[in-house]
Amino acid sequence: MSDTLGAALAATVRSARAARGLTVAGLADASGVSRAMISKVERAEAQPTAALLAKLSGALGLTLSELIARAESGPSRLTRHGEQPLWTDPDSGYSRRAVSPPASTGLELVQVELPAGATVAMPASTYRFIDQQIWVLAGRLRFVEGDDVHELGQGDCLQLGAPADCVYVNPTEAPCRYLVALYKVSAPRGLTLTRGQGTESAV
Repeated sequence: MSDTLGAALAATVRSARAARGLTVAGLADASGVSRAMISKVERAEAQPTAALLAKLSGALGLTLSELIARAESGPSRLTRHGEQPLWTDPDSGYSRRAVSPPASTGLELVQVELPAGATVAMPASTYRFIDQQIWVLAGRLRFVEGDDVHELGQGDCLQLGAPADCVYVNPTEAPCRYLVALYKVSAPRGLTLTRGQGTESAV
């Protein structure tokens, strides 16, 4: 991540937190991210991972791509390929391109490339305000959705179920590319939390 994007992302997290009337402690409670780490992110002193940004964006009522797009560009109905915000997870090398214009009204398209052998985990809270589908463009993707494991190949498309902790796995020696289509919903969806052999739903 560039210094410019890091500073812009820091400012975006700060402004989004302020807009929701949250203190750093309040955002920490809502996201499960420590106050110390949030402070570092807001001062551009930390290089946040995909999982950490997903927790923050979910607590702020934003999608991950919204958070990144706000940091990189202003409102517009058109984004050329070279202008589309591209963010890379420092841990896994997972890269995420926000394809949709920032002025998009609820619908978002995101292109992801998951390197060979990479694994990225996302918390259930990431999916509370979105309906999402995954369409594999190239390679193979193992998608773990709560207790369910989906093996997806090129051309396969999966509609996600109730929000659950999810893991994206590339089990091959070649990159996997997939498109994420998501739509923001006005009310939070019920979470599916797996505990032992039982399943519990929460809002």
